[in-house]
Amino acid sequence: MKGRWLFLMAWRDSRRNRSRLFLFMASIVCGIAALVAIYSFGYDLKRSVDEQAATLVGADLSVNSGRPVNKTERAFLDSLGMDRSREERFGSMVLFPRTGGTRLVQIRALSGAFPYYGRLETTPASADQSFRKGGRTALVDNALMLQFNARPGDSIKVGEVTFLIAGALNQAPGQTGISSSVAPIVYIPLSYMAETGLSQKGSRIEYAYYYKFPAGTDVEKQVKGIEPRLEKDDLRYETVEMRKENTGRFFGDLTNFLSLVGFIALLLGCIGVASAIHIYIKEKTATIAIMRCLGVTARKAFMIYLIEVVAIGLVGAIIGSALGSGVQVLLPMVLKDFLPFAISTRISGRAVAQGLCLGGVISVVFGLLPLLSIRKIPPLFALRSSYEQQARTGDPLKWLVYALMLLFIGGFAYLQLGRWMPTIFFTLGVIGAFLILAGVARGLMAFVRIIIRPSWSYLLRQGFTNLYRPNNQTVILMVAIGLSTALISILFFTQGILVKQLGLAGSNNQANMILFDIQSSQEKSVDSLTLKEGLPILERVPVITVRINSINGKTAEEAEQDTIAPRATAGAEAPPHSADASPRSADAQSRRPAGADMTPPRAQRRAFNEELRVTYRSVLSTSEKITAGKWTGQAGSAGEPVPVSLEDGYARHIGVHVGDRISFNVQGTDIPAVVGSLRKVEWGRMQTNFRILFPAGVLEDAPQFHVLLTHTPNTEAAVRYQQAVVRRFPNVSIIDLGLILAILDQLLEKINEVIHFMAAFSVVTGFIVLIASVRNSKYQRIQESVLLRTLGAVRRQVFAISALEYLFLGVLAALTGLLLALAGSWLLARYLFKLPFTVDWVSATGLFLVVSLLTMLIGLLNSRGILNKPTLEILRTEV
Repeated sequence: MKGRWLFLMAWRDSRRNRSRLFLFMASIVCGIAALVAIYSFGYDLKRSVDEQAATLVGADLSVNSGRPVNKTERAFLDSLGMDRSREERFGSMVLFPRTGGTRLVQIRALSGAFPYYGRLETTPASADQSFRKGGRTALVDNALMLQFNARPGDSIKVGEVTFLIAGALNQAPGQTGISSSVAPIVYIPLSYMAETGLSQKGSRIEYAYYYKFPAGTDVEKQVKGIEPRLEKDDLRYETVEMRKENTGRFFGDLTNFLSLVGFIALLLGCIGVASAIHIYIKEKTATIAIMRCLGVTARKAFMIYLIEVVAIGLVGAIIGSALGSGVQVLLPMVLKDFLPFAISTRISGRAVAQGLCLGGVISVVFGLLPLLSIRKIPPLFALRSSYEQQARTGDPLKWLVYALMLLFIGGFAYLQLGRWMPTIFFTLGVIGAFLILAGVARGLMAFVRIIIRPSWSYLLRQGFTNLYRPNNQTVILMVAIGLSTALISILFFTQGILVKQLGLAGSNNQANMILFDIQSSQEKSVDSLTLKEGLPILERVPVITVRINSINGKTAEEAEQDTIAPRATAGAEAPPHSADASPRSADAQSRRPAGADMTPPRAQRRAFNEELRVTYRSVLSTSEKITAGKWTGQAGSAGEPVPVSLEDGYARHIGVHVGDRISFNVQGTDIPAVVGSLRKVEWGRMQTNFRILFPAGVLEDAPQFHVLLTHTPNTEAAVRYQQAVVRRFPNVSIIDLGLILAILDQLLEKINEVIHFMAAFSVVTGFIVLIASVRNSKYQRIQESVLLRTLGAVRRQVFAISALEYLFLGVLAALTGLLLALAGSWLLARYLFKLPFTVDWVSATGLFLVVSLLTMLIGLLNSRGILNKPTLEILRTEV
């Protein structure tokens, strides 16, 4: 009976203020909606991965190698599976003869019926079958066809061979919209590979073998049996189950990241609810005091309002869950360019249940702090309205509530990240951001109070004074709107820093075009063509392919016998911009679980099996700096070990130091060397960089190809030069920095769409908190406005005071967010991207004005009820 009475009292108490309570409740709707949508998307994604993992691989088993296999290895590979396909893939320039367009693409020379699961989706649909019949036909990526206005029936030249375009390639196993933009695919028959003339010494070709096993075969068991042989031959492999695990892990990380972004919106809503309940309880002080006079204990009064708060949270969670279930349909559309498969969506009961639980938990955790004050309201307050409560004393329960808030934030972050260190950093970052925003807000308020002068007009003084009068909402509004502003501003600033830096890389006389795979017999002709086109030769670098025979006397066979258990590497073996970064490093450990660092013995074992691209020169480039040892630019007398210089990261990776000895195999010739120095390399510079650098006087006569760097003044010159090079030297590949900038801009735009979509929840939540808090502050300002009008102030003057107050509030909120964004962007530029810090002041100014004016507009709209009604009517309504 007592419990029923508490619920009945909570219901009756809420009737007069239900509209306000629902507005406060709306603060958490967007956060719950974001999380439910993300959770539902994650479950849809997991289900789709389980259903379509086979089509991502296209086969039961794929085996990959960065080198041609020998006869023994080939015989072993030909013994696997029931159906087999081969593929050789590499980067090369292509030419569209009809339009003269050229582009660096990913060539896939294919034989066999691959893919065995799914299909090559083409336009027209029959193009796949036409391609399979043989002949000089090709399938060309649809985006590439659109770029060069090509149609089925046109031709495309790959190396020395011209192919008929059978159709546009819309989808291939594992292909995404992003990958199509960065590296569009062109399929050609493997039987014509030799005729293209692109398979030469130094060519970077990836060899892939695809297998289909009979139905019912336990592929994982089969692979486990041949794993030692694959390990021995340094052949990478992947099965459907492994792709399912790796894809699930990757997209699991993505959904966890999106969940944290949505969580920021939820935290903003929590702060809005806590602030609103704080003011709501202060307004209810007289009512609570009367209840106490009638015999209601402090505990029962506390429970009545706790029931109201929990009800607010649950209703908000229900609305948010319903909204999130609708929003989940949009997420696959927003992320479509990042997804290699289609996702079917359905309402997830599990995600909805999580949303409802979150709504209840945050209502209790963030509503407890203001509710604790109910226990301190005495009955005497009902008898003496001017009664002043005794000086506040420390309430130990408040520290318990603070601990619960911290535990909630940290616990949620840990559930998403799964590791303690990132969880700690995220939790500290969130707390730090809120504290900084609150601190800056209070500091700006104090500054405003100091600068007010008696000589200012009355309206201006009143507008400023309202920012720090009792019951003001300045801090909470600045935190909510400031954090939303900061999120968007950091996005704009970071994008501007990246784009501007890359734009500078292609400006002036810096290299913006790179030619590689130039054979020694073509070197002079390419130089002559470059000069004939009026372009400078900024740099010409020889590149030699070598292997490591031994490290400190340990050979590959001895390293293979190392008893240390192998552990997987978590990433590529070389920085992404290195000239000798093997293309197989990007998926170097696709067959092993990620998460552990490679031990030096294991790294050394891999070092023996990979081909390395090195160069020689007598001086260091501007992107290199010696960190250990001494640089030697000229080799000594014959018979002495050659002093080589290693990039310090690569040296750590394979576990060598200055003074260690390495024996290199250069096209069958053994060259003993000693590590003379270690270098720090700026991989982001637009010039050729290498992990291993030889001095001059050693490798000049070794088989080699060359890289040439030049600068084109405009797009027309770049296109003309590329066409001339591809027509005369089809084996030479070209990297156009202008094209890379365009692709990067597209990539940033797609990423921006995702981040904007998620940040929108925070922005909407921030403005809902703004509306709720401003509307709440209206009740605090009624007496002041009525008093002003009673004393003779006209409607225009009261309107001007309100306008100035909310304009100043918007200015301070926007300024707080921008200050935090500037600090965050500076840290990202300096320590993450290691780039000069620049600010897009146009975007910053525009965002500042929008936030300021929107805050003023919302404040004025909420105040219109006071200004449009007679004073006596308002007083009677409030009484």
